[in-house]
This record gives sequence, C-alpha cells and structure tokens, in this order.
Amino acid sequence: MKPLDIIAIGRAGVDLYGEQVGGRLEDMASFAKYLGGSPTNTAVGLARLGLNAGLITRVGGDHMGRFIREELVREGVDTRGVRSDPARLTALVLLGIRENGTYPLIFYRQDCADMALCEADIDPALIAQAGAVLLSGTHFSTAQTAAACRRAATLMRGQGGRVVLDVDYRPVLWDLAPRDAGEDRFVASHSVTATMQRALDLVDLVVGTEEEIHLLGGSTNTLDALRSIRTLTDAPVVVKRGAKGCVVFEGVIPGELDEGLVAPAFAVPVANVLGAGDGFMAGFLRGWLRGSRWRARPRGAMPAARSWWRATAAPRPCPPGRSWRRSWRQGRAQPRQPGADALGDHPRPGG
Repeated sequence: MKPLDIIAIGRAGVDLYGEQVGGRLEDMASFAKYLGGSPTNTAVGLARLGLNAGLITRVGGDHMGRFIREELVREGVDTRGVRSDPARLTALVLLGIRENGTYPLIFYRQDCADMALCEADIDPALIAQAGAVLLSGTHFSTAQTAAACRRAATLMRGQGGRVVLDVDYRPVLWDLAPRDAGEDRFVASHSVTATMQRALDLVDLVVGTEEEIHLLGGSTNTLDALRSIRTLTDAPVVVKRGAKGCVVFEGVIPGELDEGLVAPAFAVPVANVLGAGDGFMAGFLRGWLRGSRWRARPRGAMPAARSWWRATAAPRPCPPGRSWRRSWRQGRAQPRQPGADALGDHPRPGG
C-alpha cells in the first residue's frame, strides 16, 4: 500500500468571506479567512474522512502562503509538494452570501503563486508514494500548468496508479468572463473544450456538473456531450445534477440520463453552496479509492457533502463589532437555514 492515497494538484488560495450575510460585497465591513481552491478543499476533505492526502501547488512567500501551509498541516494534509514562491503572492478570493441565493465572488489571481506551477514542481519520488492524483481543470488554462498536470498524470499512469479529473470550470479563470463575474459557471468555448479534451487520454475518472460536462463535451445537450467524451476516454463519468443528485456513466452512454447509475439527493439545509462540489468530491473519492461498489460510492458522497456544508454554514449577521464566530459560540448568531431542498439549487465546486 502506498503511503499516500491521493495527491491533489492545482489551486490553493485564501477565501475571504464577507461577514455581513445578505449584503453586497460593496457593503462588507469585515471578512473571515478560510482555506480556498478546489484541490486544496478536496485534499482537506479527504484527510478529514481518514485518507492520506497530499497537495502539489505553489503559495506565495507571504503571510497568506504561510497560513495555507499551517492550516494544511493542522488538517493532516501532506505538504511536501507545497512550494513557496518568493516572487508571487498567494491567490485571494472575496466572497459574499446574499439573501437572494446568489454568491458573488471576485478572484484575485493575476500572476498568483499557484499558476506558476511547472513540470519541475512535480517530484517523481513524491508521485511514487501515492496511489492516485487529482487534477483540476483550471490548471489546464495555461501551457505551463497543463504541462505540470500532464507530467503528474503520466508518472502516475506509468506506475499503475489512477488519475482523476475534476473539470472545475470557472470561465473567468480562462479570461472568458468579466473580472467581476467570478460567480458565472458556464461560457461555451471551442478552445477550452479542445484544451480540456486533450487531458482525457490520461484519466481514469471524470467528475463535473452538467455545465462542466457541456464544456468538456462541446455541446449544451448533456447526452451529446457525454457521447463526445466517451469517444475520447473509457473512464467513468460522474455528472453532478444539483438537487437531482448525481449520475454515473460507465461504458456506452444510454438514451436517457436517468438510465445511468442514479444516486438521488436528500433534503439538507443549505446556507452556502460554494465548496459543495469539493465536499462531494472528497466523499466520492473516499469510496472510489477504497474500492467500494459503485452503488455505495455516489450515496456515500452525499452525506460527506452535507457534512461539509454544515461545517461551513453561514451565520446570520452579527451584532456590530462582533465576529460571527464569537457570536455563534455565545448563542448570538445561528446558522442560516433558508429551507432549500436536497443539494441546493447549484452545488458546485467553490473558491
């Protein structure tokens, strides 16, 4: 057995959540600091679920970079692949939670540390200690980071390990949306589709929302997109469908989505959907990596995602001058439960 179950590769940043829940980002007076970046979140989730998870990324040689490294150590994530870059700053994201069910966010990632990841950062000795790698779609957005991902995948495949692709599509991170439109989840792009499809020859599992499957397959018809993906890889494809749960497709794509292996959702109070996809991925991979039967895996993923959401449930606005953490502990603020059903309207990868 390998010392590490899996190594996640890609984004690592700091999420700064506005504490005045319901307000505009323009009106925020204070922010709370958390780990961010889909691969980083997933690595933490896997560690919390009892797996040995590592992370390969870059952080700035700055205060926020040290925060990320220290938090990863506290969470039990292997940080040997986390490199400090003295020439760049750690990525930041500003996020809000609006009462109307929207979640505005702004990425501050211009020339950030994790996008300087290169092939030289992929240590064959570290890869050799893991049974799988998790790739993030965002890190195929530049030739340099894509080369690093392909090197890690090639090394993993060469030693008989497995490769997972989280499509993780954020149009703004491909320069396809305005800088203030970080919340946007889908912009069709033949160029991005072609770039992402070039990664499919090396993967053993593909996971994405319906919009992400549309992007990867080059069609806004989900079944057509799945058939396009199937011509390029035999890997199972997991489609996250929000309140409808998820569907797994092995082999030939059927005539209807519901003819795949369907894992229905169940009711859960949703306070914030950002990061829900990372919680789902951690739960799903726990089963997949441990060899659980397919029918056990999607259902096992949902409670893990539910736990993730509850752990990050957003509080109601706090009394002036008080942090929400302190107010929550003292009973002055309670988790906001808007009564959304199942997995919420759009449970997708977050910050």
